[in-house]
Amino acid sequence: MLAKTFSAAVIGIDAYAVEIEVNASAAGKESAGNETQISIVGLPDMAVKESRDRVRSAIQSTGYLPPKGFTVVNLAPADIRKEGGAFDLGIALGMLAATGAIPPDALASYAVIGELALDGTIRPVRGVLPAADTLARQPNLAGLIVPPANAGEAAIAANGRLPVYAAATLREAADILTGSLLAQPVKADLREYIEHRIGREPDFDEVKGQTMARRAMEIAAAGGHNLLLNGPPGTGKSMLSMRLAGILPPMTLEETVETSRIHSVLGLLSDGQPLLNRRPFRSPHHTISDVGLIGGGRDPKPGEISLAHNGVLFLDELPEFKRNVLEVLRQPLETGSVTVSRAAGTCTFPARFILCAAMNPCPCGRGEYELGCTCKLEEKRRYRKRISGPLLDRIDLLVPVRQLSQDELMAAPDGESSAVIRERVIRARAVQKERLGKFGIHCNSRMTSRDLQTFCRLSPSGAQLLRVAISKFKLSPRAYDRILKVARTIADLANSSEIRDEHLFEAVNYRKSSLDES
Repeated sequence: MLAKTFSAAVIGIDAYAVEIEVNASAAGKESAGNETQISIVGLPDMAVKESRDRVRSAIQSTGYLPPKGFTVVNLAPADIRKEGGAFDLGIALGMLAATGAIPPDALASYAVIGELALDGTIRPVRGVLPAADTLARQPNLAGLIVPPANAGEAAIAANGRLPVYAAATLREAADILTGSLLAQPVKADLREYIEHRIGREPDFDEVKGQTMARRAMEIAAAGGHNLLLNGPPGTGKSMLSMRLAGILPPMTLEETVETSRIHSVLGLLSDGQPLLNRRPFRSPHHTISDVGLIGGGRDPKPGEISLAHNGVLFLDELPEFKRNVLEVLRQPLETGSVTVSRAAGTCTFPARFILCAAMNPCPCGRGEYELGCTCKLEEKRRYRKRISGPLLDRIDLLVPVRQLSQDELMAAPDGESSAVIRERVIRARAVQKERLGKFGIHCNSRMTSRDLQTFCRLSPSGAQLLRVAISKFKLSPRAYDRILKVARTIADLANSSEIRDEHLFEAVNYRKSSLDES
C-alpha cells in the first residue's frame, strides 16, 4: 500500500516542502519470511538513512507492527540533499498508514516534523520556524504535527494559517490522525513572547568613569556604527561592550522573526521562548575559523555574524584573531549580508550587526610607560598592524579607554542608566527613519553616497575642518564618508537638523586613536 505525508527540510535559513512517500512490499522486492527491510531514497544523508533503525524500534515500542517485507521510502524532490532526523516521524507514520494502522487519507492531509527516540518519544529538531512557515503556505493541509518543544515556534510561524498540534510520542501522533485523541491546536501570542523577558540585562549605571567611551557607545547605538575600544586590560572594555545591545531600540516584529529564524536553524531557541526577543550579543573566541565566523560547511549554515544579525558582534582581543578570519568581515560590514557558495548550493545569510571590537594598546597590554609598559616601538607597530587598514576603514569610532584613577575606582558609579540612554537612541533612530525610511534605510551607517550629499551638507567652516582632518590623518575616502555619517548621528542626538561644527569636530575626534600614535 502507498501512503503519503509532508514534511520540510532546511537549506541555509530557508525551508522547502518535502513529500514523504512510503510503499510497503514494493513489487519485485519481496523479502523472505517476516523480515522488515527499509530503503530510503531521495538523496538522504547518513542521519536520514539511520532513521530506518530508529523508526523500526519506535514502531515496535509503541505497540504497532512494522510492515513486513520490503518498504521503499521516497523523499521528494529527489534532487535536493536531505539531512537530519526531522523526517523520522513522517516515515514512521507513513509506514503505519501503509499497513492500515492509520487512515492514509488522513495522513496525506497533514504535515509532520520530528525525530524519534527508540521508545517512540518525539524529540525536538532544528529549523522548525522556517519549516512551519513554508508548510503553512502549502495548499490543502489540515494541520501540522510537531514535537512539544517546537510547538511554540511552529505556531508563531504558522500564524493561524495552519493548525499546529503537539505530539509527545508516536502513539499520540497516530491517535491525532485516527481521531481517537481530540488534540487542541497550539495557541501562540506573538506579543506575549516578545514582551516576556527573563533575567536582568547588564546596565550602564554599573560603569564607573569612561565618559568618552560611554558617549561613543551611545553614538554607535544611535546610528548603527562600528567601534573599536583600545585600552589597557581591566579598564572596562568588555564591560562596556556587553551593555551595548541593551541600549539599542527594541526589535520590531519583522526583526524578531528574521533573527529567530537564524537561531532556529541552529537549534538555539529554548522551549519556553520560541522567539528571540532581545537584540543578540555574540562574542566568539579569537580561535574561531573563518567558516565559524561567516558561515559555511558542506551544507552551508549561518556563522557568528548572522547569529549577531540585528544585534552586536563583539570581538575581544581583536589582534589575536587570525588575519584571514578578520578579512572576511570586510564584505558583510559593507553589504549587511554574506553569500556562501558550496558544491551543495549557494546560500545568502543576513548579517546586519554592529561590530564592537576591543584590543590592548600593545603586546604587554599596558601601553604606557607609567603603567609599566616594556614593549619596544617596533613591537607596538607590528601588534597594531595585525589589523589591516581596510578593516579599520570600516570602523567608524576608534575609542581610547583609559586607566581609571584611584578616586574614580573607589567612587560609586554615577553614570546614566541604559534605559535613559536607550530613550535618546530611540528618538535619534526615529529621526533617521523619517529621513531615510523611504529609501529602505533605518540608520545613518547605511547611508549611500547620494544620501550623504543630500543629508550631510557642511558649512564652509565645517568643510575646512574636514579638509584639515583628511590631510592630517591621511584619511581614505571611506573614512571621510564614515566621519560624515557619525557627524549626522551626533547631530540627530542633539536634535539638530544641520551638522554643526561641534558635531563634525566630535566625529573627527573619533578617527584619532592611539593606533595612530608612534
